[in-house]
This record gives sequence, structure tokens and C-alpha cells, in this order.
Amino acid sequence: MVARGVRQMMFNSGQSCNAPSRMLVPASRLGEAELIAATTAETIRVGDPRDASTEVGPIANARQYARVQNLIEQGLAEGAKAIAGGPGLPAGLASGHYCRPTVFSEVSSTMTIVREEIFGPVLCLIPYKDEDDAIRIANDTVYGLSAYVNGGDAESRARIAGRIRSGMVHLQGAQLDMAAPFGGYKQSGNGREWGAWGLEDFLETKAVMGVA
Repeated sequence: MVARGVRQMMFNSGQSCNAPSRMLVPASRLGEAELIAATTAETIRVGDPRDASTEVGPIANARQYARVQNLIEQGLAEGAKAIAGGPGLPAGLASGHYCRPTVFSEVSSTMTIVREEIFGPVLCLIPYKDEDDAIRIANDTVYGLSAYVNGGDAESRARIAGRIRSGMVHLQGAQLDMAAPFGGYKQSGNGREWGAWGLEDFLETKAVMGVA
């Protein structure tokens, strides 16, 4: 689950609105999660997207590249532990808007790398004590587009999904469904796309009040 989460975060160089940028793990298993996450991130091949062996390409433009680099530096300055990646270009690349797939651990919800949407290949590991603590951390954000719930049994996953304030919840790595409503809560937007909900914005709704 951890390895899949890392790769899911690094997909499209982290430039996806529904990227799982925060990974909550049981505090008792943080060391185990760190090892898996760091090993996975370090094996991801960054390079020219025209090369068939490339897994992660460049950041979209110079401005966004600089922003991602600055946020990585800020994470370090605020005390987060980089267990993979970090600032600068990946090994073997002398130029271009390429970022090292970065994983931070020992991250708290007050840090800028958690509060801001980085929109780059940066993952934050956040330990939690129990289910209530995990829900509190998951909901402690101004964003609410997608959440990801892994592990446990089907009943517990459904219960947790119901408690998370996000427009979409992916259970056990489930992919997007074009028949389901796409959209978020809080600062992740209003309204929905896809499915029957996506058609409603194109309809003219009429209200008739009073007795005919």
C-alpha cells in the first residue's frame, strides 16, 4: 500500500489535483513506512518524457519548478525529515525543470508543505495515534477533493470514508469512475462533473410557486 501510494503521488510529476500528497500512517509503523516509501521513491526514474523508460517527467514551467523547489527547502527549514529526494536536480540531469521524487517524514499539520498544495512530486508522511486522530488530521486542511483509504476491512473503510470531508474517496486504490460525480469540498470547488450530476449545470430548472 505504501509503495503504491508513493508511485501514485509521483505520477505526472505530482501535478494532479487529486494527488495523494499526505500519507497518514500508524505511528507504531512509521519506521516501516519510511523504509518502503524511501526505497520506492529512490527507484523512480526521472527524465525525458520521450524516453520510454522514464516514469516521471519535468515540472510544467520554470515558475512552478521554482515554487516546488522553494517549498521543499521550506519543509527542511521547518524541521521535516527528507528520507528521499530533496532540492535540486535528480542525479544524471544537468538542466531542465526536473524535481527529485521527495518524501518527507516527521511532518506535522502546521508545516507549510502540508498546508500548501505543492503540485510537485513531494509526499508527506504523517503519523497518527488512532482512527479519531487520523480523521482529525485528514480533515485539517482547506482542501477536500480526493482522499484515499487503504487497509482494514470493508466496514471500517466505509466508515472512515464517511467521516472524511472530501468530495471523493478512493478505497484500496480504486480508480476514478466517469459515472461518479467528480468534485470537491471546501476550497476544492463547488459543483460536480461527470455522471448525472455533471449534466445538471447544463439544465434550466424552473420553480413554479403558488396554486395553479
